Amino acid sequence: MIDTATPAVTAGVLEVGESVTVLAEKVTVNGKAHGELLAPSIRLALSEAGFVTKDLKAIVAGVGPGPFTGLRVGLVTATALGHALGIPTYAVGTLDALGHGTAGRLLVATDARRKELYFGVYADGVPVSGPSVAKPADISGDYEAAVGAGAHLYPLGVPVLDEPLYPSVRAFGELAAERIRSGAPDEKLTPLYLRRPDAVPPGAPRTPRG
Repeated sequence: MIDTATPAVTAGVLEVGESVTVLAEKVTVNGKAHGELLAPSIRLALSEAGFVTKDLKAIVAGVGPGPFTGLRVGLVTATALGHALGIPTYAVGTLDALGHGTAGRLLVATDARRKELYFGVYADGVPVSGPSVAKPADISGDYEAAVGAGAHLYPLGVPVLDEPLYPSVRAFGELAAERIRSGAPDEKLTPLYLRRPDAVPPGAPRTPRG
């Protein structure tokens, strides 16, 4: 599995049977080096699990929400691997994976940059609302605490849990497990950007004034 929607560049290898077993998990927190870190992380995870790429049966990818550049790195890589190996790709929301397995009614938040957060509300790990993006002061709702690295960045008016900070490989695997077991059809990995990218194409050159 692959996720690059947060500063945590994550790659892992799972075995999906009656339960989900994590064979390898590589996580490096660096929000500015997704492109440089992802491929080595995939190689290390495969090596630790005793796998090569042709042993893979499916690819699970986090589809965000996340900043444009980092998220795109992961989804392009996952799509290319799935196509090259002829295996299905399955999408999992990054906030869903972060909220998976939590208890209580929580605000789950990741850093959206621009002094904003990506967030959703989860009740015992099940999504209730979101994903959305907003400035912290504009976020409100019915929740008792907050979780995720984004929740540690700004005052949110509720207690902030220490863990988890980022979604785990296991969470992605468990959220995709039924689809993998049933051999569900390949899914297009559509990114959840929730807003326009920072970079935009340059405008047409101005006509010189005579």
